Amino acid sequence: MQFELESFHEVLADQHYISESQVATSIYLALKMEKPLLVEGPAGVGKTQIAKTLADLLNTQLIRLQCYEGIDASQAIYEWNYPQQLIHIKSQEIRADKEDWKVLKQNLYADEFLMKRPLLKAIMAENKSVLLIDEVDRADEEFESFLLEILSDWQISIPEIGTISAVTKPMVVITSNGVRYLSDALRRRCLYLYIDYPSFEKEYQILMDKVPEIDDHLGQQICQFMQILRNQKLHKIPGVAESLDWAQALAGLHVSALDKEIVSATLGFIIKDWKDQREVQLSLSELLETTGVKSKIG
Repeated sequence: MQFELESFHEVLADQHYISESQVATSIYLALKMEKPLLVEGPAGVGKTQIAKTLADLLNTQLIRLQCYEGIDASQAIYEWNYPQQLIHIKSQEIRADKEDWKVLKQNLYADEFLMKRPLLKAIMAENKSVLLIDEVDRADEEFESFLLEILSDWQISIPEIGTISAVTKPMVVITSNGVRYLSDALRRRCLYLYIDYPSFEKEYQILMDKVPEIDDHLGQQICQFMQILRNQKLHKIPGVAESLDWAQALAGLHVSALDKEIVSATLGFIIKDWKDQREVQLSLSELLETTGVKSKIG
């Protein structure tokens, strides 16, 4: 599937991914050059959505590896199904000669006993897939070494089988929330993109695209309030994901405009830390006044 840079912004918009020129250009070049795309930025700004959008755009499967502290090769690449191997051994009538044991040992490492994890699935996929390595910064530095062989040579070494090379090179999107600094070796193998919290105009466009049933005036108020909220000293700053959840909730309640009562009642959709909630509640009237919303209570 061929794309042109000049129209790629509109191509993404057709997939309901609203982007700026820098974002669209980075995604386009990652596709064209078949390079992994490392996307950093705060939580909830649309990093993971890039991979989902690409999978839809290419009409292919999305293979997701969710990283976490302590993840290792068995969760990310492969492991052998030991219980099934044991059952296989016990189900065979083994004679005493060496040839029977040799054949049995070979059969133990057949494909049916290989449990393919996301990285191996992407390498072995017959058609081009999109591999999402999500929140890689949550894994430790040692885990990055597992990725380097794949990102450099597109192959995985399995001692019992040998080296498996990619049938088709997957499109790789790696996301990071900046929990820790990623190694230079990993960065060198990727194109780099940083996505920050959106401007009012971009967030409004995203909101109206994703929640078209919402009142236009309410959509503007939500975006104005979120812009002001992100300038507060919060432990967990809400992203676009929270804006969309809030907008959908308010639309479901048939709200046409913000007021202090409704904001206070639905604050849990956008503020996910109890200390932050308390601070926002204490200054809610002031925040709403800055947004241009008149309080109906107290």
